[in-house]
Amino acid sequence: MLTIRKIDAVVTDAAAVAATLDAAGVEYNVIGCVNWPQEFSYAPRAEFRLAHTGDTLLIDYRVAEHSVAAVAQADGGRVWEDSCCELFLQPTTGGPYYNIECNCAGTLLIACGPVREGREPAPQEVLNGVKRWSSLGREPFTERVGDVEWHLSLIVPACTFFGHEIADLSGRSMRGNAYKCGDLLERPHFLSWAPIPIAAPDFHRPDFFAPMQMG
Repeated sequence: MLTIRKIDAVVTDAAAVAATLDAAGVEYNVIGCVNWPQEFSYAPRAEFRLAHTGDTLLIDYRVAEHSVAAVAQADGGRVWEDSCCELFLQPTTGGPYYNIECNCAGTLLIACGPVREGREPAPQEVLNGVKRWSSLGREPFTERVGDVEWHLSLIVPACTFFGHEIADLSGRSMRGNAYKCGDLLERPHFLSWAPIPIAAPDFHRPDFFAPMQMG
């Protein structure tokens, strides 16, 4: 189980998330499960950490990989084909879950539903409410081959979970998983935090989500 601590902080700038979590002593978790090594053996270094302030969820990623790309032009695009970090969260047991997918330039895709098919995309005002910061900047770019390290931080308001009525994250029991992918990179990869013991890549598997307890 992953415990997501509540911290006493007011964070309004995503560029301040990492320093805030550093000051609170929030540690990184490794996104290191190579679930399909026969076909996708490449494993970049990817880590994530989470905390919340009651009405916001703070997400911080740290990545080192062989190449980066941020081709998706706008929110709602195919960010999973780029250098992408993802957090999937299910606020209620057996209920719909959210995929919060963000490429290395801070371009977002968020949707809600019980399964992969027929997911409801987040309204634009919900996407606009998520603050993002990337060490690589916010402009799209084609693939850059060569070892690189990058950092991505998000401030996600509780209202981002638009299919639920959540005003305060405190004390909530959720389930979820975190991922690092890059479907169209020179070295495609599909890493997860919690293992996904199935035959082919599929992140939309809430049956393999792990417990996440909000402090």
